[in-house]
Amino acid sequence: MEPLAETPWDVTISGTGLAQSLLALALSRSGKKVLHVDQNSYYGGSEAAFSLQEAQEWASKVNGDPEHYPFEDATVYLPEGTPQLPTRSYTVTLSPHLIYSKSRLLPTLVASKVYRQLEFQAVGSWWIHRPSGVDGTSVLYRVPGSREDVFADDIISVKSKRTLMRFLRHIGKPPPDNDSEAEEENLAMSLPEYLTSKFQVPAELHEPLLSLSLSQASPGQTSAEYAVPRIKRHLASIGVFGPGFGSLLAKWGGGSEISQVGCRALAVGGGVYVLNAGVESIYNLHQSDNGDDMRVQLHLSNDETIKTKFLVGSNWDLPGQGRPACDKVARSITVVSSALESLFPVTAEGGPIPAGAVVVFPGSSFDQSDDLPPVYLLVHSSETGECPPGQCVVYGSVSHAGAGGQSLIESAVHRLLQTNAEPDAKVLWSLRYTQLGLSSNGANAHSSKFEGPSSNILCFPPPSLDLGFDDALIDRVKEVWKSVMGDEANEQEFMNFEEREHADDDD
Repeated sequence: MEPLAETPWDVTISGTGLAQSLLALALSRSGKKVLHVDQNSYYGGSEAAFSLQEAQEWASKVNGDPEHYPFEDATVYLPEGTPQLPTRSYTVTLSPHLIYSKSRLLPTLVASKVYRQLEFQAVGSWWIHRPSGVDGTSVLYRVPGSREDVFADDIISVKSKRTLMRFLRHIGKPPPDNDSEAEEENLAMSLPEYLTSKFQVPAELHEPLLSLSLSQASPGQTSAEYAVPRIKRHLASIGVFGPGFGSLLAKWGGGSEISQVGCRALAVGGGVYVLNAGVESIYNLHQSDNGDDMRVQLHLSNDETIKTKFLVGSNWDLPGQGRPACDKVARSITVVSSALESLFPVTAEGGPIPAGAVVVFPGSSFDQSDDLPPVYLLVHSSETGECPPGQCVVYGSVSHAGAGGQSLIESAVHRLLQTNAEPDAKVLWSLRYTQLGLSSNGANAHSSKFEGPSSNILCFPPPSLDLGFDDALIDRVKEVWKSVMGDEANEQEFMNFEEREHADDDD
């Protein structure tokens, strides 16, 4: 391979996070000369997946150089007396998320012909914690996820079922044929106010419905405008790819697997990859040799200097930008010594055994006030390839950063093991950290352009903190792709590829 400095690059992509990797996939058939670099020694950026040893090394890097990572305050917790774990037997991901069956990501992966390199598994039940059961102990209640579930539920009263069905029928209506038939609905109120005033849904069903929206805010802080479309998304996704489930997870490492698939596609298409080589400095624009365009000069951390027409990255991958305005969430990854089999029932006849489950602990289960946000636990079984049989990986998240948030997650994991595990089940290993990004209902605005010296430098916004895949990411990737392609951009060709010759060899 000729030295990097001798190639007039059309595009340099800095960072291998999900946004950059999907852009790499979009450019993989473009014929552009693409250089893809990363300051790290691994792929995936904020979606990276690690062995336990690699996670320990990552935590040290984050705390030692916080300006280069959308994370902070990372610590590994090893309970006293826990035996040494075989670290290579685990693969844990920093940013787990659910992919709804109706997500635009899935047809994008199919149209771009990379879906064969991925394996998806079902996420089955949603569970919500109830402070006390009939005998005074804590219990988990399975949230009805469909009309069939509502009818089969033996806890909801007949009267409550009627009001709940009215709400489900309302949000399940198909859109009107034309705008003149559309009735303007007032959603400018909290979700509890909306459910009570319009459908008389009883208060005990508010938090289960809130959980289906994946809102990370307390009920009173979650607007109907935010929650109702997301509840509709949840219900509309059930049954699309099989009975009894509506969301998926990518096996072997979640978003990291999707990132690597995008990077492999660009490598097959002639792109050049260099790890341990971030963009260290950006120089003034230079006229290209043939005088028909301008190029940015970059100095890489591996001591090479290159020229490129476009530079694309995030705030953490481009030098001198500092941290953008971000929201923060407390997150943890916990390996537990139980298979937690009761969380993964087959949810419909003929359906698969799920590999994932969602467990929600409302803020009110920790505090009688309604101010605390809920804690979400995404539980992955050993079928995901993330841990050995007989164990689970529990991903915790709460929009309450710092020690307070970690305390809430720790309490939720403890209660989970108390209610749904063998008597001697315990925590084997845990990674705790704060993640920076944009919450889907946060106040920070999205921006896809870097306010730098020219339009040749494009910047993706901070990553989404949503627990469901953010379809808006595809729109932002498309916007950057159109800027890079210029007059050659044909929107019909975005992520829409023919089969490669010898595709099996590529795979």
